[in-house]
Amino acid sequence: MSGYFCYIVVCADGTYYTGWSTAPLRREREHNRGRGARYTRFRRPVRLVYVESVPNRSAALRREQEIKSLPRHRKQALIVAGTQQTADLLKQL
Repeated sequence: MSGYFCYIVVCADGTYYTGWSTAPLRREREHNRGRGARYTRFRRPVRLVYVESVPNRSAALRREQEIKSLPRHRKQALIVAGTQQTADLLKQL
């Protein structure tokens, strides 16, 4: 497993925020403390719903942009399809 991850959190208002991190659980806590992205600061609490391992930082940045460019229904499908993968990754972290 690499040390880089792309993640999606669902915000209190139902919107999605996509980012990358080396520690997605820590990043979720930061978002919930208001120290995450400006977007999530006023949409707390957030909940981590998708995590994907990527090989390196540049791949994480590229994948983050790919996910951000998806329409909402494609993000929802990604979350549903990755539910087990996300659960498995979170157990390992």
